[in-house]
Amino acid sequence: MKPRILIVDDEAPIRNMLAFSLNRAEMDVDVAADGDQALARLADSPHPDLIVLDWMMPGLDGLQLTRTLRDRDDYKDIPIILLTARGSERDRTQGLDSGADDYVVKPFSTRELISRVRAVLRRARPETAAADASTPSPTAPRLQVGALVLDPEQRRALAEGRPLNMGPTEYRLLRLFMQHPGRAWSRGQLLNELWGNDRAVEERTVDVHIRRLRKALEPTGHAGYVQTVRGHGYRFSDVV
Repeated sequence: MKPRILIVDDEAPIRNMLAFSLNRAEMDVDVAADGDQALARLADSPHPDLIVLDWMMPGLDGLQLTRTLRDRDDYKDIPIILLTARGSERDRTQGLDSGADDYVVKPFSTRELISRVRAVLRRARPETAAADASTPSPTAPRLQVGALVLDPEQRRALAEGRPLNMGPTEYRLLRLFMQHPGRAWSRGQLLNELWGNDRAVEERTVDVHIRRLRKALEPTGHAGYVQTVRGHGYRFSDVV
């Protein structure tokens, strides 16, 4: 099945160019001219597999729309790629902190964007990408560290039976941590485990997703499970 991509950009030439390129890359495309129109598309159509979203738009801009979607249970798992001419490290961090999964700086080639779209889709749907359709995959066991439980079959994390609200990358990061409790990971090791050979992803991205994971664990008092290992990286443990 072709992945469904929603393009949100207030400039018609860019929307048309991206739609043409992604269609040629065998993806189904829908478009919206601004944030409000994007919300209407999401409400009226099946959810896209990924959103390509311009940051600088009149009205509800890309950053505000990203935060809005991440606060909605029905939309929070949709991967988002931000497009922007703002390319400083501070801007990239701000975009990722808002909930975006990747960040592409203008000007960019359509080949680069298609590569980023495919990489984010692989990260968001690793089981689907790796599965053999003719062979049913075995049910993965539940994981537990302290009061936290991760249920791979339902693809959710819980604390004392209470579901935790987190995005797909944070879920995968938590799963990796809970598979190896107590292990100290460097940023490079986490990049390799979660993003593979995607050279476009920087080590700072790991810090952004660590912050987002801690924020997801904070309401139940478990943010302290994600521990900083000074001079190295991070570990996950219920022993503080």
